[in-house]
Amino acid sequence: MNFRKKQFLEDVSHILAADYATDLAQATRKELYNAVGKAVMQETYPDRKTEDGKKRCGYFSAEFLMGRAIFNNLMNLGILSDVSDALASVGRDLNAFEEVEDAALGNGGLGRLAACYLESAASMGLPLDGYGIRYRYGLFRQTFKDGYQHEEGDDWLKWGDPWSVRVERDAVVVEFADLKVKAVPYDTPIFGYRNGVVNNLRLWSSEPVQAFDFEAFNEMKGENKAKENFDATKICDVLYPNDNTMVGKILRLRQQYFMVSASLQDILRKQKAAGKDLLQLDRDYCFQLNDTHPVIAIPELMRLLQKEGHTFEEAFGVCAKVFNFTNHTIMAEALEKWDSLAIADILPDVYEQIVACQKRLEGEGLDPEKYFIIREGIVHMANLAIYVAAKVNGVAEIHTNILKRETFKNWYELYPEKFVNITNGITPRRWLLLNNPRFAELIDSRIGTGWHTDLKEISKIKPYIADMLPAFRVIKEENKRKLAAYIKEHEGVEIPENFIFDVQVKRLHEYKRQLLNALSILYFYYGIKDGSIRDFPPTAFIFGAKAAPGYYMAKAIIKFINEVANLVNSDEEVSAVMRVVFVQNYNVSYAEKIVCAADVSEQISMAGMEASGTSNMKFMLNGTVTLGTMDGANVEICEEAGAENEYIFGATVEEVATVRRFYWPLEIVGQDPSLKRALDAMIDGTFPDETGSLKKLYESLTTGHSPDRYLVLLDFADYVRVKEELLRDYGSDEFWTKCLLNTAAAGKFSSDRSVKEYADLIWHIGC
Repeated sequence: MNFRKKQFLEDVSHILAADYATDLAQATRKELYNAVGKAVMQETYPDRKTEDGKKRCGYFSAEFLMGRAIFNNLMNLGILSDVSDALASVGRDLNAFEEVEDAALGNGGLGRLAACYLESAASMGLPLDGYGIRYRYGLFRQTFKDGYQHEEGDDWLKWGDPWSVRVERDAVVVEFADLKVKAVPYDTPIFGYRNGVVNNLRLWSSEPVQAFDFEAFNEMKGENKAKENFDATKICDVLYPNDNTMVGKILRLRQQYFMVSASLQDILRKQKAAGKDLLQLDRDYCFQLNDTHPVIAIPELMRLLQKEGHTFEEAFGVCAKVFNFTNHTIMAEALEKWDSLAIADILPDVYEQIVACQKRLEGEGLDPEKYFIIREGIVHMANLAIYVAAKVNGVAEIHTNILKRETFKNWYELYPEKFVNITNGITPRRWLLLNNPRFAELIDSRIGTGWHTDLKEISKIKPYIADMLPAFRVIKEENKRKLAAYIKEHEGVEIPENFIFDVQVKRLHEYKRQLLNALSILYFYYGIKDGSIRDFPPTAFIFGAKAAPGYYMAKAIIKFINEVANLVNSDEEVSAVMRVVFVQNYNVSYAEKIVCAADVSEQISMAGMEASGTSNMKFMLNGTVTLGTMDGANVEICEEAGAENEYIFGATVEEVATVRRFYWPLEIVGQDPSLKRALDAMIDGTFPDETGSLKKLYESLTTGHSPDRYLVLLDFADYVRVKEELLRDYGSDEFWTKCLLNTAAAGKFSSDRSVKEYADLIWHIGC
C-alpha cells in the first residue's frame, strides 16, 4: 500500500466529522479506532488484487478466532509504523488501540487455526475464502467469582467493526421447517503480507425476513411477530450455546445449517448468474469442512442441486468432488452425532438426503456393523463426511495415524486413498513479527527478512545462536516485565520479573491435564513447607483457559487451580519463591503477550489425545522449551528441534494402551505420600468446596467406573521429576541455547506450509 500521511490524516478527519461530529484532537479512543479502520479500508479498496477466474476454496468453519484486527492488518499492508507516526504527529497514540475488543468468534485452537490459514493463504496468493457466522457475542467473557468461572456476554461489537462491510445485495433466505431466516453477509478483507492480495471472510448474520408486520401490530398481534423475530436473531447470538438440553442442541443444529445453507446458496447463485454448469462446480470451487460442525453442508448441497433439477446420483457426484473434511479429534464425544428425529423435524428435506446417502451406502454390500451413517436413530456426521468427501485429513502425523489405525480404521481400510496428513501451523507474522518485534528485529539483523514469508529460512540463525544469546535474554526479560505489569493491572497478582514463567494456556479440558499441573504445584508447595524441597527455583505458574459453560468437571478444575493460587500467593514463606495466577478471559490478545514472555511451555495432554495443538508452535517460535508428552505436534517438534532440547515425560501412546488394561490409580497414590497429600487437599477441608465440585474432581481421579481416565496420577511422578529438572536447568547458557534452537527449528510449523500442502494435495488451487 502506498501510504500518504497527509491524505490519511485528512481521511480520518473527514470520517470523524461525518460519523461523530468531532475531530482528531477531541475524538474518543473508540471513535478514532473506527475512523482509522474506515480510512484504511477506503484507501485499500481500489488497489485490491482479485483472483477472478481461478478455482477458489471455501473454508467452512463454525469458528474464526481472528483476534484484534488493526495491528495485524496495518502490518500486512506495510503501514504499521507509518500510521503510528501519522497519529503521533497529531498527538494520538496507536498503542491506545490495545484495549480494542478481540473478535473472539472461536473457542480455541480450531478457530485460531482457521484465522491463521486465511492469513497465510492471502500471504501466499492462494484463493481461499472463509465462511462462518457473525456471532453477536463471542464465546463469553470470563471472570472468576469465589474461584468459580463466571460467564458474561462478550460484546465485541461495542467498539464497532470498521473492518467488515455489510453486503445486503447478497442476502439469502434460509428455511427451516418452522422458520424462515434472512441471512445477511458481512465481508471482512484478509490482507496478504505486503503483496496486495486480499481474500475474504464472509460471516453471516441472522435476521427476520420481515422485521415488522404493520397489519399484525394494528391487530394487536405483534407478540407473535416478536417471537418469530427473536427465534431468527438468536441463531447468531452466541458461539456454542450450552447444549446440555435439547433446546440448546436444536439451536446448535440451526446455527450449523444456517451457516452452510447461506454460503452454498450464495455460491450457487453466482455460478448460475455466470452461466456455469452446476454439475461442474468442482472446476471453480472446493470446500474444506473444518471439523464436523459444517458437515451438514453435504446433504444441503445435494438438496440444492436436486432443487435445480439434477438427480441424487448427480448431486452425490458433485459433493464427492468438492467436499473435503478435516478431523480435529479422536474423542468419540467430540465427533458430532444428531438425533435423527431432530434433523427430520427441523430439516426434513435435508434429512431425506442423509437417508438417501445411508441407502446408497447399504447398496454397496458392506458390513452394516462397520459402515453406517444412520444407526439406532442417530446420524453420525463424521461417517457422512468420510463416505462422501474426496479427502479426509488429520492435523498431525501421530493424530492421522491414530485415525487410520483406530478411530476410523474401518473407513481407512475401505478408502485408504482418501486419508492424508496435514500438520497444523501458525502464521509467523502475527506470532513473532507482530507480537515479539524486538526478537524479530534480532533475527532480521542476522539472517535478513526471508523468514517472514518462508519460515524454513529461520533455521539460518543456528550459526549465530551463541552470539544472539545475550540480546535474546534481554528481550525475554523485557517481555516478562511487560506481561507481569499487565497481569498485575488486570488480575491483581504481582509476579516478580526474575521468576521463571511456566505457562499453560489453552482450552480447559480434562485430557489437556491442567489438573496434573495444579497437583504438581501443591506437591511443590507442601515440599517447600516441610523442608523436603529446598532451593526451589523461583517460579510463576501461569494458567489461561475457558471451560465450556456446561462442562462442569472443567469448571471444577478452574476452581481447584484458583484455590491453589490463593493458598500459595497468601503464604509469605512460599510466595517468596512461587506464585500462581489464572488469568481471566484468556484470548488472542492475551496470548500475544504471554507467548513471547514464557520460559516454559506446558503441553501435557495424555498421549494420544491432543490432535495437534498450535500453542506449542507459538511458544516454540518465540524461543520457549516444551515441557510435554509425546502427543500431537509435540512429536514433530521433537523431531525438528531434537528431543534433547525439550523436556519430555509420561506414558507413550503404546504404553497408554497397555496400562489401561490393569490400571488402578489408588495403588499409585498409596505408594506416594507426597502425591496423596496434594490429592487429599481436594477433600480434607483445605479448600472451600461449597458445591462439592472438588470432591467430584477427587472421585474422578480415584474411584468410579473409569477412574483417572486421562492418567493424571500415572504420569505424576515422571512429570514432577522432569519439571524439577527443567526448573533447575533454567538460566544456564545451555538452557537458553535450547530456547533458540527451538526457534531455529520452527520452520515446519508455519501455516504457510500447511495451506500450501492443502492447496497441492487436496484443493488443487493456485497451480
